[in-house]
Amino acid sequence: MGQFHFTETEIKGVYIIEPKVFGDNRGYFMETYNYEDFKAQGLDMQFVQDNQSKSRKGVLRGLHYQVHFPQGKLVRVISGEVFDVAVDLRKGSPTYKKWVGVVLSAENKKQFYVPEGFAHGFLVLSEEAEFVYKVTDYYHPEDEGGIIWNDPGIGIHWPLEGIEEIIMSEKDKKLDGLKE
Repeated sequence: MGQFHFTETEIKGVYIIEPKVFGDNRGYFMETYNYEDFKAQGLDMQFVQDNQSKSRKGVLRGLHYQVHFPQGKLVRVISGEVFDVAVDLRKGSPTYKKWVGVVLSAENKKQFYVPEGFAHGFLVLSEEAEFVYKVTDYYHPEDEGGIIWNDPGIGIHWPLEGIEEIIMSEKDKKLDGLKE
């Protein structure tokens, strides 16, 4: 037990998780998830699906959320570097519309837990990045919602230095700002 350091962010329920890394002349070993360690931290969820994506520098995916089938997400980067963001969409939450972001990279090995009820997105900072995540519910394409990445009502401070072009899907380009 105790293979992780959990840091709760300023938004309740959102965690930065740092695994213990055991390295030697052969390389390294780490656990990326352990049910008992997470449960001891109060993160007692069941993951039902793992996903992986690869993107190039400047790709911005998000901000996405699910309306009726919300997903908690445990995200990490296995190659490259991204800026990952969670936006609180929980009505009645004292941090409603607040966001928190963290740099995730293959080098720092940090993970980010985004609970149900949040919008999520990331911007690729390195030449390429491979992003992997576990989710607590299956993906329902008809249930997806989204918020435009630069909504002034949320005010995310994306690290755009060195990003020549933001690359988005056509669907994400058409997203609106957050409506009450």
